[in-house]
Amino acid sequence: MAEFVKIYPENPNEKAIAKIVDVLKNGGVIIYPTDTVYAMGCDITNNKALEKLARLKGIKLQKNRWSFVCEDFSHLSDYVKQIDGSTFKLIKRALPGPYTFILPGSNNLPKNFKNRKTVGIRISSNSIVQAILKKLGNPIVTTSIYDQDEIIEYTTDPEIIYDNYKNQVDLIIDGGFGGNIPSTIVDLTTYEPEVIREGKGDINSIL
Repeated sequence: MAEFVKIYPENPNEKAIAKIVDVLKNGGVIIYPTDTVYAMGCDITNNKALEKLARLKGIKLQKNRWSFVCEDFSHLSDYVKQIDGSTFKLIKRALPGPYTFILPGSNNLPKNFKNRKTVGIRISSNSIVQAILKKLGNPIVTTSIYDQDEIIEYTTDPEIIYDNYKNQVDLIIDGGFGGNIPSTIVDLTTYEPEVIREGKGDINSIL
């Protein structure tokens, strides 16, 4: 059964963060809050965890379209091909924030992502996520969790999330009520930025 860890966003507890990082490093899958909706994720470098995440999502690992949540722009540059100045300025305006950018993947992608020409990149402004990534030292692979109610779409109450997923994942973070609007997804691999999904981020403020 999953551990249920309460963390206050205004002051993330260092011991709790260390426990979460240990779970991630040991191949665990966690559910955690972001600056948009609650998400499920694991350590990008851990094959066992990636395989477990794929099973939970009911897909083949090689078919995944998960995004990478990075701590900062240095992580981003590890997995993305060199981008031009105008594209970088656009991303810099938007991140950290509620946006996912689709960018051309580099040759440094982990082996389970080598077949991908593009990758979705996020830098979340959520302080809990930032604290986890800082201690972990590398990105988390992430995928949103959905509510069974098609009208609600995203579960916002961490206690309900725990009830639904306590026998599936290894640890669930209670970081307070989550949002119910996902990130705005922007494809930057084409000639002009293309909005794939309108979400929480105001696209007009960054373009």
